[in-house]
Amino acid sequence: MPAPRLRSLPASLVALCLLSLPVAFAAPSAPPTTAPSATPFDVVGATIAQTQQAILSGRTTCRAVVQAYLARIRAYDQSAPTIPGQTLEPDQQFPLNAIVTVNPHALDEADACDRAVRRTHSLPPLGGIAVLVKDNYDTAGLQTTGGSLAMKGFVPTADATMVARLRAAGAIVLAKTNMAEWAFSPYLTASSIAGITRNPYDLSRVPAGSSGGTAAAVAASLGESGLGTDTGNSIRGPSSHNDLVGLRPTIGLTSRSGIVPLFAHNDVGGPMARTVADAARLLTVLAGPDPTDPDLAAAAAAYPHSWGVDYTRALHRHALRGARIGVFRQYFSTPRTDPEVRAVMERALATLRAEGATLVDPFTVPDYDTLVPALWCGDFAGDLDHYLDLHPNAPYHSLRQIVASGLYLPYITDEIKASIAPPAKDDRRSPCPDVYHDPAKIRFRNALLQAMDAQHLDAIVYPTWSDPPRKVGDMTSPAGDNSQVLSPQTGFPALTVPMGFTHGNLPAGMTLLARPFREDLLLGYAFDFEQTTHARRAPALFPPLPAGH
Repeated sequence: MPAPRLRSLPASLVALCLLSLPVAFAAPSAPPTTAPSATPFDVVGATIAQTQQAILSGRTTCRAVVQAYLARIRAYDQSAPTIPGQTLEPDQQFPLNAIVTVNPHALDEADACDRAVRRTHSLPPLGGIAVLVKDNYDTAGLQTTGGSLAMKGFVPTADATMVARLRAAGAIVLAKTNMAEWAFSPYLTASSIAGITRNPYDLSRVPAGSSGGTAAAVAASLGESGLGTDTGNSIRGPSSHNDLVGLRPTIGLTSRSGIVPLFAHNDVGGPMARTVADAARLLTVLAGPDPTDPDLAAAAAAYPHSWGVDYTRALHRHALRGARIGVFRQYFSTPRTDPEVRAVMERALATLRAEGATLVDPFTVPDYDTLVPALWCGDFAGDLDHYLDLHPNAPYHSLRQIVASGLYLPYITDEIKASIAPPAKDDRRSPCPDVYHDPAKIRFRNALLQAMDAQHLDAIVYPTWSDPPRKVGDMTSPAGDNSQVLSPQTGFPALTVPMGFTHGNLPAGMTLLARPFREDLLLGYAFDFEQTTHARRAPALFPPLPAGH
């Protein structure tokens, strides 16, 4: 999405968001008398494979895993972290505030998982895995708000297609996560429904937006992995700021049905995880056809491919050998780039070379600067109104009604009022074709493909951000967002992977971009890089809980 016209956070927003807003949290149900006793399980940094192996070996249970995550949510999400023997600085004495509401049936679902394990001695692909879902995905029986107080109490009658796929694969939807209100901001995660979410590596800083709640919670091990949505930045940006792997899939690989839209033609949902392997496991489940999402058919027609891909098969230790990767230096070899981000990126490039990749450095797209200005279009009001038409039980039935209600934070005022205002001259609000039918996007996509073909490239690389995470409340210093153009305006897949830290403890991510439906390449390259660098580390402010919690 185009960078929104954001102003400094007004005092009213800061005052609202510093409140400890309550999270809906059900009291744990008693374990069934037939269940084995739950043994402690350290979920901090645990992978899907490790968790499932522990369950199948009898070292823990599905219930114990869910209980461990719920305990961390109780201990860490709504109060400032406490570390024995350490006094936190004043700017670290804030709650993470990543969770909006907890699934009251999570433990019941865990018990059902344990009964199935005792019966079958096996687990489905995501069996026993506690997943966090951004609050713009429909979740049957669980509140969905899009970050808006106007949607408080709205409970969809059916799951979004991607959520349904998770549940069918055995995942337990643990909680809904905070987001930038209506997904408008790539820079911060603040909503009228839940307040401000902070970065677990430095609570004085932002986790980026709009999927910042999922990113912060997964990074702090409040859940195993999560779902985000990405219009222009919102999976990759928060994943980078929170030291995660985040994948924006090819437009058409995953369904958008049942997701509250920002700009439907650019929106896409995807995984956010602590490891590349976990992202691959999630994508294997999430990808697939959906007759209720017409853009999937358009994508399949434009780029024929087969469904049912097991993306974990792409995870080769030396996948980078022989790869040709273009270095998009115009995103970071400029005076405005933070020197520490540039230094970390140069070390990452050296790692790619050492692992056997050939770097085309620099890589450029001819006419980039003349093609990009024509790309932006979007009709938030039309897209949201269509979503609300499909949900007659929603509290409001149009964006115009929501604006009239006044139930939103001041920082999105310009955006939502502009969305219902009469179109200005040359306004590309509507019609706004999808990426496969928009002439401007087709021209840009062809230019990028031709440039890649000319250099025989498999992928392109650049830092996800050219600057470290901003301080909460700072909307004027450079943000360094590099994610708005190459992937969302072409429909190409892009993945961010941790590449190191700047300024002591601030995460930095490296983005890899490939041709449509080559998520396998991205995951393979990222896996090789991850296993070579081991760049990710857990946030020190959110350690394992003491025994007894």
